[in-house]
Amino acid sequence: MELLAFIPSPAKGEIVPFGIPLRGYAFCIIIGVFVAVWLGGRRWIARGGRAGTVADIAVWAVPFGLVGGRLYHVITDYELYFSEGRNPVDALKIWEGGLGIWGAIALGALGAWIGCRRRGIPLPAYADAVAPGIAFAQAIGRWGNWFNQELYGRATDLPWALEITRADGGRVPGTYHPTFLYESLWCIGVAVLVIWADRRFKMGHGRAFALYVAAYCAGRGWIEYMRVDDVQMDDVLGLRLNVWTSILVFLLAVIYIVVSGRLRPGREEVVEPGDPEDAPSSEGSGTSSDKGSEESEESEESEESDGADGPSTAKRV
Repeated sequence: MELLAFIPSPAKGEIVPFGIPLRGYAFCIIIGVFVAVWLGGRRWIARGGRAGTVADIAVWAVPFGLVGGRLYHVITDYELYFSEGRNPVDALKIWEGGLGIWGAIALGALGAWIGCRRRGIPLPAYADAVAPGIAFAQAIGRWGNWFNQELYGRATDLPWALEITRADGGRVPGTYHPTFLYESLWCIGVAVLVIWADRRFKMGHGRAFALYVAAYCAGRGWIEYMRVDDVQMDDVLGLRLNVWTSILVFLLAVIYIVVSGRLRPGREEVVEPGDPEDAPSSEGSGTSSDKGSEESEESEESEESDGADGPSTAKRV
């Protein structure tokens, strides 16, 4: 049996689950969001929060993140949509790929802040809970780039090289470093690191999220340096824009971990107003209400009896 000397790319950028055509890129993003919300919800409850809170806030964070990610991509890759011969309408076709993680995190954080403010909970605590889930979501989402035959590195003949077959969009058929796979595996490692460090050091006040950011940037820097596909603005001092962004954000995240650890050590004691254990169950509250109603009715009947018949009537009964 002949073994493949490369990773084949899909002939089409879509899949057909249950007979419904769906872009592979969009499918990976959707699965990633579900994983992030599920894991974030479990971690939030473990920290003392209520079930459903993470999902409620995600209703704000996810749309903001998608818009932010798309805006970042369009701005840094504007020539793909607004240069001569290009169609600006393509900037709206998010299903064809093109989300910038920095824009997604920035506007996603704004959406999460709005959701947290509405629920009266601290954003740093929420960010700590969802941090590993976001890393797992990125790991899954990167496979959307596999469907679109994008995010690849320099040419190589290694056994795990990625085969590029489409020649459109400046792509040259051949075998290249699968940087999308490198980043996917790196994100899994980041998620595991954050979960371990959070359990070991009881990280709070946004430090678990900052660790995720720092660890992701450390990997994104060298992975981005390998890429050769068409992306973003011209290089700055010999490095791609995303490499410089990774360096800057990495430093900011490390500074936050150090300073926050000194100013606010430990973890939040209360992450959500009200104790979930003190909240009465529907069954218990219904029983209590029924008893209160019965006692009230008995009291009213007693008062009416005393007022109408007087003490002598009460004695005769």
